[in-house]
Amino acid sequence: MCGIIGIVGRAPVNQALYDGLTVLQHRGQDAAGIVTFDQGKLYLRKGNGLVRDVFHSRHMQELVGHVGIGHVRYPTAGSSSSAEAQPFYVNSPFGITLGHNGNLINTEALKRELFREDRRHINTESDSEVLLNVFAQELLHQEPTDLAPEHVFNAVNAVHRRCKGAYAVVAMINGHGIVAFRDPFGIRPVVYGMRETPEGIEYMVASESVALVALGFKLIRDLAPGEAVYIDFEGNLHTRQCAEHPVYAPCIFEHVYFARPDSILDDVFVHRARMRMGVYLGQKLQREWPDHDIDVVIPIPETSRTSALELAMQLGVKYREGFIKNRYIARTFIMPGQTQRKKSVRQKLNPIEMEFNGKNVLLVDDSIVRGTTSREIVMMAREAGARKVYFASASPPVRYPNIYGIDMPAAHELIAHGRTVDEIAQAICADRLFYQDLDDLIRAVRKGNPKLEQFDTAVFDGHYVTGVDPAYLAALEISRADGQRAPRASRQAHLDLHNTA
Repeated sequence: MCGIIGIVGRAPVNQALYDGLTVLQHRGQDAAGIVTFDQGKLYLRKGNGLVRDVFHSRHMQELVGHVGIGHVRYPTAGSSSSAEAQPFYVNSPFGITLGHNGNLINTEALKRELFREDRRHINTESDSEVLLNVFAQELLHQEPTDLAPEHVFNAVNAVHRRCKGAYAVVAMINGHGIVAFRDPFGIRPVVYGMRETPEGIEYMVASESVALVALGFKLIRDLAPGEAVYIDFEGNLHTRQCAEHPVYAPCIFEHVYFARPDSILDDVFVHRARMRMGVYLGQKLQREWPDHDIDVVIPIPETSRTSALELAMQLGVKYREGFIKNRYIARTFIMPGQTQRKKSVRQKLNPIEMEFNGKNVLLVDDSIVRGTTSREIVMMAREAGARKVYFASASPPVRYPNIYGIDMPAAHELIAHGRTVDEIAQAICADRLFYQDLDDLIRAVRKGNPKLEQFDTAVFDGHYVTGVDPAYLAALEISRADGQRAPRASRQAHLDLHNTA
């Protein structure tokens, strides 16, 4: 998962881009980058690490200009080399920089096409560089002498025809403007907004609405699936639907975990969607276990708090914070090998024994992925004195790999893959286990926007909205196998501790 941002302003945008990226930091902690435009030149700074580590005062002073884009990366392809940090740049036509959130599933075919037909060289393993070159080549095919919005939109239309997968993109065309667009299924989010200043109207695009609000921009709306917005450097805004057959199918896992709770995605308040997840999960538990003996509901920090509180209220059971999270330990997420993962859990979470001692505890998490972390947390609860430990997941069992930008493990590493709920409960050492029903998860999100008729729920049901070649899944299984992760430090980024469970 990554975060993108772009601003066409009336004053220097370096600080605003920096601030916006810090708000989107939850979407990517592996690398960050900003590029600005001023008087015919591009000024770029990018590198590995958090936003605060990549940009120092001397870098900010060099990022001059009233227009720019930014990116925070969590890699789904490529390495942790700073060469993979975004935005990427290509000099023809005009000079284009681009940041991308998502994942293409026909990257290798596109690479061959770009080299054989377009004579374009791809220098990294990043699908984002591929996407940039496809867009650049299609813009070149327009043969524009004076770039107009129709040239940009025609190029985006061609990108939709050639690229398969998930992509929310922001790109800056040197001397002309910023374009943002969304894949024809709208899998990854992108919004845009505006603010009035004494110097005139400024526009901003970003992955989530919270970035706009934090900078004083008013949210206009989400980009529709397949739609593009183009803002020229004079501040004129243009939009167009560029896909021939768009389908609204956003990733539902954004609402489960990735998006900030104070964001609005596709007209759905994320916080309220998570509240409804807790309500529906509580109702399910009441139906299946009306005579439960739960004494206390405890969330696993932090994303599950909203759902856990509503679940507790639904059951009429006490809600307590039972774990303290160490925020200052070095990043050790998605670690290779079970021993290191177990050690990571113990370093990052510490139980408050008085909340567990002698009680029957229901632990609530947003999801269970690998299961290693869940098992360790259950054992921590038992060691803290819990009589019985039950477990509830605000989302359904994760049984299939994600191919649209979430770097989940290979299918055989997913604890729910090929197991029943009772078998999963036994594997994580829980006395009982409850999962959200998929229909209830969809209902929880759709209630915020009834126009959302379809979602990408592939990690739960194996249905990939774009379609997928089985050979791609087989190759993905090999590349994501646990044994392949150790030499690829890029895999050790972003997913918060509880979501590597």
